[in-house]
Amino acid sequence: MNGIHDLGGMQGMGAVITEENEPPFHHEWERRTFPLFASLFVGGHFNVDMFRHAIERMKPANYLEESYYEHWMHAFETLLLERGVITADELSGAVKPAPVSPETPVLRQEMVQAVVSTGGSARVASDVPASFRPGDRVRAKNINPAGHTRLPRYARGKIGTIVIDHGVFITPDTAAHDQGEHPQHVYSVSFAATELWGDKAPPKDTVRIDLWDDYLEAL
Repeated sequence: MNGIHDLGGMQGMGAVITEENEPPFHHEWERRTFPLFASLFVGGHFNVDMFRHAIERMKPANYLEESYYEHWMHAFETLLLERGVITADELSGAVKPAPVSPETPVLRQEMVQAVVSTGGSARVASDVPASFRPGDRVRAKNINPAGHTRLPRYARGKIGTIVIDHGVFITPDTAAHDQGEHPQHVYSVSFAATELWGDKAPPKDTVRIDLWDDYLEAL
């Protein structure tokens, strides 16, 4: 969706400030927040794209003011409330939380490494034909969806070349909204920096973006 949350970032926000020897977590509550994603994902409460879209629905001012793991907490609370997993009174501490159903899948110790290292991969074993192949020149569609998408705004309408066919994956635009997997091929597409940002960009630089079939059109 168009907004401050666009995965390609936005100009005019100042320099990116880096912290030397930055620790994984700045506060204890951040360390405790990190494993919640894997636990709730395995529990079937949301998928990765629902999680991302919940963050995208934050008010722009809150998104800019809050920290990375505050974004995570906002997404957890939003999705668990919307899906009826918890109530507003439970979240506020006004009442004790209801017991979890014994049928709810639980993250076990032997599952942790795989879930954390893959991030809940959306690769699927579907026999779906590819629309393009390496070497094809393509144009990223100029779309402005109201919902979730992984097509950054800065690439829309730009011409690039298919470099790699990664295989078949779930489509984030449908998965984020409970509209099914809609499996399709994902490609690494190479764009010249000058194509993306004009003649002042370094002439030899390229940017590779992983894009789904539905984001591309043949030239």
